[in-house]
Amino acid sequence: MVEAVIEDLALKKPLYEDIGRRAQDKPLTLTHAYPDPDPNRRLVSDGCIIASNTSSLAVHKMGAFCGRPSQMIGLHFFNPVQLMKLVEVVKTPQTDPALFQSALGFAKALGKTPVECVDTEGFVVNRLLVPFLIEAIMLVERGVASPSDVDVAMKLGAGHPMGPIQLADYIGLDTVHSIIAGWAEEFPDNPSFKVPASLAAKVAEGKLGRKSGEGFFQWQGDKLAE
Repeated sequence: MVEAVIEDLALKKPLYEDIGRRAQDKPLTLTHAYPDPDPNRRLVSDGCIIASNTSSLAVHKMGAFCGRPSQMIGLHFFNPVQLMKLVEVVKTPQTDPALFQSALGFAKALGKTPVECVDTEGFVVNRLLVPFLIEAIMLVERGVASPSDVDVAMKLGAGHPMGPIQLADYIGLDTVHSIIAGWAEEFPDNPSFKVPASLAAKVAEGKLGRKSGEGFFQWQGDKLAE
């Protein structure tokens, strides 16, 4: 089973607790937040892979919530799923090796390219990407360069298809803020995990980037405004 609840551990927690309360020979009783149209159907066995599509949350915490840590795996698909080939397959120290190999095989059977990684903040892609976006925003805050010039520099100087400020807008400034704020709270001594004041201000103003029509740039649908 693959869970794809919104990236909020407080929302995921009751679902995993309900999964954990269920024995193989007993029906699952979900909370009111996750009603099941058929409460008598059996969802989880001892050999079932329990996978989360989380992009940044700790997989081992979800394993602890459900009480089935050996079955818990991260299976992070990238948007848009129908186009993106990558899947991060994440294991914790408690993950059963056979189930982990089955998860890798599942990703390959879908025509995806899986990468193996251990359970760490942001896994591979977001652990590298989010601090990069944050540093780009802080360059702008410090007056080093404008958002447009930061993006042009990285596109022409590093061969990136999209500049980091535009990418932050495209992802959603609220999403970027949520990830970095969560890491900053959990790992206050890590210098890479800082929340830029300008990012926090734009989120507070509802300027979330592409999804709201304005962030660091103006947007028209999925494209930057002319």
